[in-house]
This record gives sequence, C-alpha cells and structure tokens, in this order.
Amino acid sequence: MNWQLHEALRMLSDGGVIACPTETVYGLSCDPFNAAAVLHLLALKRRSITHGLVLIASDFSRLEPLLLPLNPGLRKRVATPGGSPVTWVLPCLPEVPAWLRGRHDTLAVRITTHPLAKALCRQWDGPLVSSSANRHGRNPACNALMVRKAFDGQLDCILHGDTGKTRTPSRIRDGISGRILRG
Repeated sequence: MNWQLHEALRMLSDGGVIACPTETVYGLSCDPFNAAAVLHLLALKRRSITHGLVLIASDFSRLEPLLLPLNPGLRKRVATPGGSPVTWVLPCLPEVPAWLRGRHDTLAVRITTHPLAKALCRQWDGPLVSSSANRHGRNPACNALMVRKAFDGQLDCILHGDTGKTRTPSRIRDGISGRILRG
C-alpha cells in the first residue's frame, strides 16, 4: 500500500474527511458510520442532511447489509457495474442512519470501478461516503488543485490521481422504477 493511501486510511479512522478521485469527479469521503465525520462533511459542503448521501464500495457485499433484499436481476445489475458509472437508489433497512439516507427510506449506492477509490474502499474494508467535492450548488472539482481551492485546507487529506473521463457526477437511477433521477 502506498503512503498516500495509508495516510488517507489513517485520517478516515480518526474521523476525518478526505478527497479522492472517482470515475467522474473528485469526491469527499468519510466513515459513513461516524456521525460526527458525516456532519462535518455536510458542513464543508454546506449541504442539508435531508438530501442523503452516496455510499461507494469495492463490492456489493459491503453495501448489502444496509439494504432490503433485492430481486436477483436488480441485484446482479447493481453488483456488476458496466461502462458508465451508475449510482443506484435502493430501499434500505429502517435502521440506516438518517445522516446517510436523509429524509428517504432509500440509500444511494455505487460499486466503484475507479482504481484508487476501489483500493481505498477495499483497504477500509467497508463502504465510504462519496459526495462530489464541491460546495452545494457549485461545480464539482475535477482535480486535486480544484479541491484544494474549493476547501482551502479544510480537508484532512487529498488523494492525488486522475478522475474518469466524464466530468459530471454519476448517473443516479431508481432501482425499483428504473427511472433516471440524475442523468
């Protein structure tokens, strides 16, 4: 494991908020089960807790314990990401914290295919929050310099790496209806 990944994991364990490249743009990440870390991330973004957040993981088994059972076809589509990244909004267990699901009874999840984000999730051994690196309503950061300018020393760590080719956040799809919520 490289020093950069090691430092990011240490910051996450200490309740920190980090930035990491993803398949599309840079994302802000933290431990989803640390309420203080999630609330700090939301404060940095100036985003309401009512919206809910996206969780990423290296494989579906890390997200499945948070979700209601899925039919086999949907489970396969969610668990095996294809070409362009899709974040799925799926029914979650009622005990999933409100700071993750917002005012919804669903949770937004994505299996990351980005090598650095995937390695981070794998080493973390669980899901991570991944919310675009921007202040709410502003354009997301596409590189480490943009992250640094947007958050000016307020993050605990910035992982350096290339994002995917798409410069907009992932498509969001309702898993039950199939409707595209963000395209």
